[in-house]
Amino acid sequence: MLSFREPSSRRDFLRVGSLSLGGLALPQLLRAKAEGGALRGRSVVFLFMHGGPPQIETFDPKMGAPREFRSVTGEVETAVPGMTFGGTFEKLARRAKRVSVVRSFLTGNGNHDIKPVVCAETLGANLGSLYARVAGTNHPATGMPLNAALYPNAVDATTRTTTQNFGRFEATGMLGSVYAPFVPGAGGQAQKDMSLSIPKERLDDRRALLERLDAWKRATDEEGALDGTDRFRDQAYQVLLGGVAGAFDLSKEDPRVVERYDTSGLIRHDRISTRWNNHKNYLDHVKSLGKLMLLARRLCEAGAGFVTVTTNFVWDFHADQNNATVEEGMRYVGAPFDHAVSAFLDDVESRGLSDKILLVCCGEMGRTPRINAKGGRDHWGKLAPLLLAGGGLKMGRVVGESTSDAGEAQTEPVTVDRLVSTILHTLLDPTQVRLMPNLPDDVLRRVTQDDPIRELL
Repeated sequence: MLSFREPSSRRDFLRVGSLSLGGLALPQLLRAKAEGGALRGRSVVFLFMHGGPPQIETFDPKMGAPREFRSVTGEVETAVPGMTFGGTFEKLARRAKRVSVVRSFLTGNGNHDIKPVVCAETLGANLGSLYARVAGTNHPATGMPLNAALYPNAVDATTRTTTQNFGRFEATGMLGSVYAPFVPGAGGQAQKDMSLSIPKERLDDRRALLERLDAWKRATDEEGALDGTDRFRDQAYQVLLGGVAGAFDLSKEDPRVVERYDTSGLIRHDRISTRWNNHKNYLDHVKSLGKLMLLARRLCEAGAGFVTVTTNFVWDFHADQNNATVEEGMRYVGAPFDHAVSAFLDDVESRGLSDKILLVCCGEMGRTPRINAKGGRDHWGKLAPLLLAGGGLKMGRVVGESTSDAGEAQTEPVTVDRLVSTILHTLLDPTQVRLMPNLPDDVLRRVTQDDPIRELL
C-alpha cells in the first residue's frame, strides 16, 4: 500500500474528518484503493525491558568466569546446542530455536532513558510513529490504530501507567502528535476494565463527522477521486463499534489462552519484599506482563503495525534502597518475562503468525559485569542483551560474542542504529518507500538507511 498525500486545499477538512480511534480517516480510505507495496504485511511488538537488564543473567551466563562475574542465577541449556541462557529462563530455553539473541549489542551509554524506542536514530520519535508517518495512522480495512503503546493499566485497573521520568514513549519529535501511539488504559476515558468503552456522545460526534464526509464525497465524485464513500462511511462506524473495540477486549479471548499467558499468579504478591522502594513496580510487572503480551498479539492480528509494551521501570538491580539484588530481582522480573514471552511465541506459532510478527526485547543499557558488594549490578553502556523472534528473520542464532567477562563486544558491535534499521526493513520495503511522494527527507533517509543485522536476514 502507498500512503496517500491529500491536497493542501482539503487538508483542514480531512483533519476534522480523521477518526483516530478506530474510524477510517479519509486519507486511509484513499490509500486502501491505491496499488503499491511499501508495507510488507508484518507487525512489530517491541517489549521494552525498562531499567537495563543484565547481559549475564539473561542470554550470556559466563559460568566459566570468576564468581564475581558469572550468572548468579546459574545457567540452563537450550534447545540449540552450545547456547545457554540464565537460569531464570527455563521456558525460553526450550524454545530457543524460535528466537535469536545478540551478544554484541551496544546501546551507547549507561543512562536511564528509552533510547532504543525513542532516539536520535528515529528523529526523536517513537519508532511506531515513524512507521505510521509512512504507513498512515489507521489500518485501511479494520480501522485499527497502526501504532499503539501498552502499559500495565491497559489490562489491569489496579496497576499504574508507566513513569515518564526518563522519556515519553508517546514522543513524536518532528512528526507531530497525529502520529502518536494510541494508549489504552483501564479506567481511562477510552477503556473500562479490559474492554474499550466509548460514551454514546462521542460515538454520536463521530457519526456526525462521518456524515460530513458525504458532502466532501459529492464534491470529489465529479473528479472521480473516490467511489462508494457511503460504504466506507458505514464500514467505519461499524468498525468502531465492533472489530477495533473487540481487539482490546480480552474477555473475548479463549479463557484457556488468557490463562496460558497470565503471569499474575507466578509469584505470591505478598512475597515481593516491600523493603525495596520499587516493589510496586515489581508487582505491576507480575500482574500485567502476560496479558499485555496477549493484548499485543490481538492488536497485531487486528491490523496494528507497531506495538510498544513496557511494564515500568523494573530491570534495575543495584541492590540499594530502591532496587532488589540481581538474584531476587530476576525472580520478580525475569520469571514473568520468561513465561509471557514463551506464551507469546507458542501462541503466534499456533496461529501461523511467527513470520508476520517480529518480537524485539531489549532495554536502554546493560548491567556491570562485576557484581557489586551488595549483590547488585550497576549501570553499564558497553553491552546489553537483545532478543528477537519471528518477523521472517533467521532464528536459533547467536549473533556476535562478548568478552570473557561480558563487559564488551568481542566481535563487531550491533548498535541501536542497526536494530532500528532491522525493524524498519521488517515493516517496510525501502525501494517502494523511495517512490512515495511528500515524505520528509529526514524520514526518507531514516527508513531507507541500509544497515540491518545482516546475520539474521
